[in-house]
Amino acid sequence: MKPNPIKIALTLCFLLFACIMTNPVAAQDKADMIKNSTPEQRAKMQTSMMKAKLQLDTVQVVKVQAINLTASQKMEPLLKGDGGKLAKFKQIKEIDNAKDKDLKNVLTPEQYKQYEAAKEEMKEKMKERLKDAKASKS
Repeated sequence: MKPNPIKIALTLCFLLFACIMTNPVAAQDKADMIKNSTPEQRAKMQTSMMKAKLQLDTVQVVKVQAINLTASQKMEPLLKGDGGKLAKFKQIKEIDNAKDKDLKNVLTPEQYKQYEAAKEEMKEKMKERLKDAKASKS
């Protein structure tokens, strides 16, 4: 069975929020919470975590909040829709890439490196959780 690309993409898109997940059960609860939240709530959570983790200044916070809100609003129909997983995954990837490009223009090179590292770490954690979940179902 292949890993669910929607779960992976959601985790990547909400990477900083998802960093607080500690186990698969909590991860599912958090994923449900994310899916049931508004774009504004998700953007606020992401920005708050990024502010703390990346030590954003006040100007950066305003710009990052706008970027996160735009991405969350674009993501909303994908989270709530019933389209095909592959099509959703491609759209989510495009939104995430555009968000990263915008963030790169706002963050310092060091902050962006920290952001990318955290994103990669979360990707690895998600792969591990998917493996664990698959193993527990077998």
